[in-house]
Amino acid sequence: MKKILLATLLSVTASTLWAQRTLTLDECRQLALTGNKEIAMSRQKMVKAENEQQAARTNYLPKISLRAGYVRTGREISILSDEQKSALRNLGTNLGTTLTPLAMQFMQQAQPILAQHPELAQLLNGAAQYAPAAVQALNSAGTSVAKAFETDTRNIGGAALMLTQPLYMGGKIRAYDRITQYSKELAGLQLSATQQETILSVDQAYWQVISLAGKQRLAKQYLEMLQNMLSDTKAMVAEGVATHANELTVNVKVNEAEMTLTKIDDGLQLSRMLLCQLCNLPLSSDITLADETATTITSGTAPVTPDTITALRNRPELAQLQTAINIYKEKEKIERAAYLPQVALVGGYGFTTPNLYNGFSNKLKGDWAVGVTLSLPVWNWGETRYKLNAARAETRMQQLRLEEAGEKISLQVNQTALQLNQANKKLHYSQKNLEKAEENLRIANVGFREGVITTSDALAAQTAWMQAQSDYVDAQVDLRLCQSLYQKALGLLR
Repeated sequence: MKKILLATLLSVTASTLWAQRTLTLDECRQLALTGNKEIAMSRQKMVKAENEQQAARTNYLPKISLRAGYVRTGREISILSDEQKSALRNLGTNLGTTLTPLAMQFMQQAQPILAQHPELAQLLNGAAQYAPAAVQALNSAGTSVAKAFETDTRNIGGAALMLTQPLYMGGKIRAYDRITQYSKELAGLQLSATQQETILSVDQAYWQVISLAGKQRLAKQYLEMLQNMLSDTKAMVAEGVATHANELTVNVKVNEAEMTLTKIDDGLQLSRMLLCQLCNLPLSSDITLADETATTITSGTAPVTPDTITALRNRPELAQLQTAINIYKEKEKIERAAYLPQVALVGGYGFTTPNLYNGFSNKLKGDWAVGVTLSLPVWNWGETRYKLNAARAETRMQQLRLEEAGEKISLQVNQTALQLNQANKKLHYSQKNLEKAEENLRIANVGFREGVITTSDALAAQTAWMQAQSDYVDAQVDLRLCQSLYQKALGLLR
């Protein structure tokens, strides 16, 4: 609640401060350029484009990445087959089974010798006592060998710290760099165009307020004349030199003038609000403009000759289209790079478990590696050619847009120059017409007071004067607006 009250107080204070200040056209333009939301968004586009350019330039530099992973499998990788594992685990038993027949045959053949040498028989019998232990020892050794060949690859993990340095990417990195540079220039041109559009909108709103303020002043004068005429008519009716019909006619005109003044007041209030919005001021600000009280806003100027050369040189729209063409040419280079090889230097240090540096160890161990990668397209069914042709078509479209925009801008310059010259003539004629209307009103007022001019003639003279005054205000405002439009067409509205 306190924040709402504070915001309301600040808004009222700001409105009061601005109500105490008289703004000129240049000040309104400056306020719009510094606080208008469209211009603020255009500036943010420039910030975005600048950061995108910085991001594109990092592609020239090596990049370091860290990758890690873990996999749990249901079965482990086995180097030995089940038959080989079984043979190793039963190594002693299998060996004993194979040697027993040979030993028995040896004993039969060696009986004559053993009979002559009993001590050998005792020695062989003693060795035979160790045969079961030897079988068990061989079985145990075979089991150890089989177990040593187990990989335990059900838990696989690894990590790698990699460095990649592009050496040659077919020109794509440089093309991206140039595209972002052109995008930055394009954002600046869009800001310039937005500023000119904003200034034109401010000029239109400013002169709309001046026009309505002038018409409000005229409407009050016109209403005052009608009220004086109504008072004179009532006196004439009382004296019998005028009828009630004359009084009713004047009264109707008074009511119409009051309604017109009300409409002008409402329009003036809305126009002020529009100007405040463009200038980033509180909508409730009761601002005063420097030209509101001026009876003469501008005078006629010399006829202008359409200057298409200046327009083609300064219009930001043409510069934007030319920058867009440059961007699409760089996109062609990016598509063409798909025909070329891509070379990069890679290096890093990786860790794995299990690892093969010391058998199938479950400890995390690693090693470094350095290499060069080469990527060369061989066949892609013409995809690259189609993309390159599409990029060329886009470039051609932008070139046609540039040519069309140049033609339209040349036409716009001629149109606005013609409108400016016509506005000059209109101001001259409206000024002459106003002089005649003022003289006609003076004669009509004198004649009405003398009783030689009818009420309808006097009203017609007042209406003609009111119309002439309104036309004169419109002509001055139209001339100022046409001047702004012509400067905008030339790209010089700043």
